[in-house]
Amino acid sequence: MSNPLRAALCGLVALASLALPLAAPAQADPWLSGRQTLGYGRFFDNDFLGDNKDRWQTGSYTISVIRGPSWDYELPSRPFEIMEYRAGGGIIAPSRLKNPSPTDRRYVGRLTFAAHTQFAPLPGAEADLGLGLVAVGPDTGISSLHRTLHRIFSAPTPAVADKQLPDQIYPLLTAELGRTLELGWAEARPYVEGRAGDETLVRAGIDLSFGAREKGALWLRDDVTGHRYVGVSGNVEPQTSFVLGADIAHVFDSEYFPKADGVELEPTRKRLRAGVSTRIGGFGIFYGLTWLSEEFKTQPEGQLTGSLRARVNF
Repeated sequence: MSNPLRAALCGLVALASLALPLAAPAQADPWLSGRQTLGYGRFFDNDFLGDNKDRWQTGSYTISVIRGPSWDYELPSRPFEIMEYRAGGGIIAPSRLKNPSPTDRRYVGRLTFAAHTQFAPLPGAEADLGLGLVAVGPDTGISSLHRTLHRIFSAPTPAVADKQLPDQIYPLLTAELGRTLELGWAEARPYVEGRAGDETLVRAGIDLSFGAREKGALWLRDDVTGHRYVGVSGNVEPQTSFVLGADIAHVFDSEYFPKADGVELEPTRKRLRAGVSTRIGGFGIFYGLTWLSEEFKTQPEGQLTGSLRARVNF
């Protein structure tokens, strides 16, 4: 795709992303008026919390604001009634921050902005549609932040950021369809997912949760690990619960592996994850681990990354 065409497409996507929430009040349907902030979602990933290293999918942070007329502890039947506005930043790096191997992947500083809507298109079905933009390159400021944090904590300087992927913006389209199955002692949720933009892929997986689970919550999914986390609190306070998950994806294309670099993407990706969530009074915390399989042909092994989320209810 040529740069002018890509710029035009990105502009249209950005305009559409803005138009969805702005156009809503003009409609006649009563559920589009009186919108309010229903909750916030936050999720942090870092491979230092997993395999104690600083490589590949090394770190990300996502924050979401969920807006809508109300939350009735179940998904509405129509899209755009519940809207999630998501922003996130992430770092992808070779395994050595100085003098990396020529067969390793390029450094990427990434920012993501997207609008999602969650709804139930059919009884028992759960859908998530997202539209947004992904920006990469030094102008995102991610590599500068990376250098600053490493300087503060006396960690090695990420010299590989000097040769990171150049500035570029990609449109982003995501879709997920799942179904929650009650097993009495647990919940199983098979799902399928598609993504187009910075990466084009299809994915199928399953999430299993058990223990004193939170009921009636609005759940969001982390892009890197696949872990689900609460965006709007439910109507049953959780205590301690556990999650397991697995998925497999076929990757058709990725902008993070330019052909000129000679590093070829791995078309099959797998993820295995586990986590525990607990609440004490108004404070809750989640910790998870995720194994990510190789993302490119010359990657010598997978990696283990850790995830954190803290919640405080007043």
